[in-house]
Amino acid sequence: MHTGFNRATLALSAVALTLTGFAGPAFAQRDPAYEAARASGKIGEKMDGYLAIVGAGDATLRQLVDDLNIKRRAVYADKAKAASATLEEYAFTAGCLAIARTAPGEKYQAPDGSWQTRGNGPPVRDPRCP
Repeated sequence: MHTGFNRATLALSAVALTLTGFAGPAFAQRDPAYEAARASGKIGEKMDGYLAIVGAGDATLRQLVDDLNIKRRAVYADKAKAASATLEEYAFTAGCLAIARTAPGEKYQAPDGSWQTRGNGPPVRDPRCP
């Protein structure tokens, strides 16, 4: 396994704390618009640790996703530096956790890049995920 993912795996507990319930500074904004977009499948978790619009979206939804992704990136950058990992390694690990935490009915990106809807079983994740 590539060393970066080992470093990122060591940082897993920090990511877990950051993503638990999407609490923390970057994820405290679970406003009704975000919740509605997530529940309706208009946005989903990507493997790279960021959110994306699934299908067509309007300017308001794009602004919401962009704002949350900017906040996630800032958190990932701080946590990656503290863990001696790259931003990309840390974000990937965060993406693995975010996808694992999706609820049934929510959208997520599968390793082949397709959008999937979470069923009752575990989501399909990248084999490199911790």
